[in-house]
Amino acid sequence: MIGVELLKLARRPRVWISIVLLCGLPITVAIFVAVTHVAPPPGQGPALLSAVLSDGSLFPAAALAIVLPIFLPVAVAVVAGDAIAGEASAGMLRYLLARPVGRTRLLVAKLVALVAYVLLAVVLVALTSYITGRILFGNSPVAVTPTGITTSNVVATSLSGTPLTPHDVLFRILGSVAFIAVSMLGVGAIALFLSTVTNSPLAAALGALAALITSQVLVTLNSADAVAPYLPTRYWLAWIDFFREPILWRNIDRGLAVQAVYVVVFLGAAWAHFATKDITS
Repeated sequence: MIGVELLKLARRPRVWISIVLLCGLPITVAIFVAVTHVAPPPGQGPALLSAVLSDGSLFPAAALAIVLPIFLPVAVAVVAGDAIAGEASAGMLRYLLARPVGRTRLLVAKLVALVAYVLLAVVLVALTSYITGRILFGNSPVAVTPTGITTSNVVATSLSGTPLTPHDVLFRILGSVAFIAVSMLGVGAIALFLSTVTNSPLAAALGALAALITSQVLVTLNSADAVAPYLPTRYWLAWIDFFREPILWRNIDRGLAVQAVYVVVFLGAAWAHFATKDITS
């Protein structure tokens, strides 16, 4: 069943269109920055975008910052919202369950396909942006360490101003990719739950996006400080702490814990509702 769902995912044109758009946006930004040599000042615009003019190897981090606030959550919500509701709206859900396929098995297969999509999207954004960054911006092959020693093994500078080796950059980018993927699984879990509640994929996706927008608004309100640490979007940008020296693990750990709670709660709710739901389509 899992293989069938992965094959269905790979055959859907909208899946690849969404990934092309996700990868295309950072490439478009990179082209404009490379042509004009004008990037946002530090602290303004997407994280680390101001540093890519001299350190192209950091462009994957900037690309993830570009797609994270809006485009990546929208793509994940659409795919997750279509998981169950899409089958119901097409009149196929009842026939799927008429075969010797249990509801739990079907939900697990949909979840695995969603995880595969999230990982594929985030990894491809990072990979294509790395290639783009190296082609358009190159890297900084020579830098001066805090001890005053010039070295050719430094390719970037952290947000704390310390030099980063290729190994450091790779580790921090992989950490950022993993953190963002887990964050998007929280979005997917909410949309997947709503997909079991409604027969409309659009309604499920919009419901998940409405929850995220509400979270984003509450995070900015001082009056909502009491609930802010528990909101799904509160620690989305904590991956930037991977690019500090030393890495600030406090918000990263909290972000992973919060997303784990949302994933467990909403996947559990999706299973509980879907297992007892009357299937009429």
